[in-house]
Amino acid sequence: MPLTCRGRVRGQEPSRGDVDDALGKFSLTLIDTLDTLVVLNKTKEFEEAVKKVIKDVNLDNDIVVSVFETNIRVLGGLLGGHSVAIMLKDKGEYMQWYNGELLHMAKELGYKLLPAFNTTSGLPYPRVNLKFGVRHPEARTGTETDTCTACAGTLILEFAALSRFTGTSVFEEYARKALDFIWEKRQRSSNLVGVTINIHTGDWVRKGECCAESSKAGKWICRYGICQLCLVSVTALHQASLPGLQQCACAGGRDWRLHAFTTDFRVHWAQHPLRPEFAESTYFLYKATGDPYYLEVGKTLIENLNKYARVPCGFAAMKDVRTGSHEDRMDSFFLAEMFKYLYLLFADKEDMIFDIEDYIFTTEAHLLPLWLSTTNQTISKKNTTTEYTELDDSNFDWTCPNTQILFPNDPMFAQSIREPLKNVVDKSCPRSISRAEESLGSGPKPPLRARDFMASNPEHLEILKKMGVSLIHLKDGRVQLVQHAVQAASSLDAEDGLRFMQEMIELSSQQQKEQQLPPRAVQIVSHPFFGRVVLTAGPAQFGMDLSKHKSGTRGFVATIKPYNGCSEITNPEAVKEKIALMQRGQCMFAEKARNIQKAGAIGGIVIDDNEGSSSDTAPLFQMAGDGKNTDDITIPMLFLFNKEGNIILDAIREYEAVEVLLSDKAKDRVSEIVQVFPVPYIVSASHLSNSQ
Repeated sequence: MPLTCRGRVRGQEPSRGDVDDALGKFSLTLIDTLDTLVVLNKTKEFEEAVKKVIKDVNLDNDIVVSVFETNIRVLGGLLGGHSVAIMLKDKGEYMQWYNGELLHMAKELGYKLLPAFNTTSGLPYPRVNLKFGVRHPEARTGTETDTCTACAGTLILEFAALSRFTGTSVFEEYARKALDFIWEKRQRSSNLVGVTINIHTGDWVRKGECCAESSKAGKWICRYGICQLCLVSVTALHQASLPGLQQCACAGGRDWRLHAFTTDFRVHWAQHPLRPEFAESTYFLYKATGDPYYLEVGKTLIENLNKYARVPCGFAAMKDVRTGSHEDRMDSFFLAEMFKYLYLLFADKEDMIFDIEDYIFTTEAHLLPLWLSTTNQTISKKNTTTEYTELDDSNFDWTCPNTQILFPNDPMFAQSIREPLKNVVDKSCPRSISRAEESLGSGPKPPLRARDFMASNPEHLEILKKMGVSLIHLKDGRVQLVQHAVQAASSLDAEDGLRFMQEMIELSSQQQKEQQLPPRAVQIVSHPFFGRVVLTAGPAQFGMDLSKHKSGTRGFVATIKPYNGCSEITNPEAVKEKIALMQRGQCMFAEKARNIQKAGAIGGIVIDDNEGSSSDTAPLFQMAGDGKNTDDITIPMLFLFNKEGNIILDAIREYEAVEVLLSDKAKDRVSEIVQVFPVPYIVSASHLSNSQ
């Protein structure tokens, strides 16, 4: 804990939920960073750290931990420490006293994790008690039914290494069985797997959150593009599906969530726990290409870490990247991975005391020797033999070629690749059409523009369907748009769909930049209400600004024909000098405002067509414009949810003549209404005084 300069002990600090599942009441950071010390050429410190782990770490604790996190951090840390320990011992200078103590601890931990595999499918439980296992009455776990794909399928690396180091095959057998089970459940046409799986039945399960119980789980799955599944509305129980995987790279999250009104694009997750994936990617990209660009990226990363995250006792996670505030947290993966990858990014071969090419990185960046991959373990009751088999090169048919071998004399190879791809986003991804292009008729002609879209127009919905865009009406009256490129009629239609979604994003973003207006009030001031009924209303981003007109707009209400207000008003005599009532839908709000203004209305109230909606249960929003200049609209426009709107409609049915006041805030029931409108409303005010 870098802000308070002390360690985090589980149970002594406020629980952080699943994040704490990696803590097992032992020195997690010390174990997780053992091989990092050797990478940094801190051999003396490594030797002391190993002694502390052997002396102080106790794995037999009555505590429930994450199988996945314990595997990658603790088991991986012990195996990585053992790998570099025997390497240093072979060199003859350090660790001469070492006799496989870390490996013995790793084996002990491996046996403590094995009870998690006690399921009908062979997939492990997501959590295990280090002392009592899973099924024990005091285990406090074993009731889970689901686990993430990475949690069950990525244990093979550490477990297989443990088996091959120790000669005990049971670890590799259990992990391989789990991996094979997941592979059997893959979607056969794409060879992709799902996100969350039932550990007993093997059915794919849709969870309310993404598969990543931890950042590492998400990391493994996202390497294969699988995290998109957590955004899919429906997941078949007996197959893994992945709509939208083969899309334009700049599409980002394939499922845009847009609404018919001003969408909130504020940052919801502003924290940054200093995860190392970006540094890892930078290192491997530089290693693969030799492009010095990635050195500049690494330099910027180091500078920003020192500038924003460094504190006296380490590096603190960012609580809010916008404000620069810190969180009293420095997870073990920061030292285990971030430092390691950044050092290796800039290190030359002569800076290393061993050849990094002889090792493979685990999920947590722990080092395992490559020679383990060529070792087959044959276990018998009497003896253990180690056999070395020749590598089958066919295993590497699906791997990427090494450009340094293919193009050894082409130092500009990386640049030649990067140059034509600099503007790949502009060339391959949809972009908004400028007004100049639109007026000149140049540029692609989209079948539907975001500013013209109407959710109630059947033709528009058909166009959206063709572009792979589906529309969902939410209970609170908002509209959600979801785009899956693979559901489009063609690749060109898919691009049109992406262009439409981007335009909708930009349209909403422009509206978001405009001043956020507070809620307004619709006050019924006629008999027998006299201002006692005040309805909360949503404002409009166009028309009269009621906050600048203290008196507001007062008038009798009239229902227009047609009720949706999307065409010329056919009863202008009933609307003139009145406040028009209309129903939401069929067209843009600005179009409704223009039509009633043309008919002589002095204001407008739009009533939600979503039955039962209310400001008590749904957030208020601002009625947005139509993307065009709305300066021609001068009357005030307010929005009422269905429940509040029905109050006015019921009053009309009972009293016929209903008068309302549109204002920025409700007026005092007596004094302000009488003061602002003294004639001819004094009679009503007197009546109000007498009645009270």
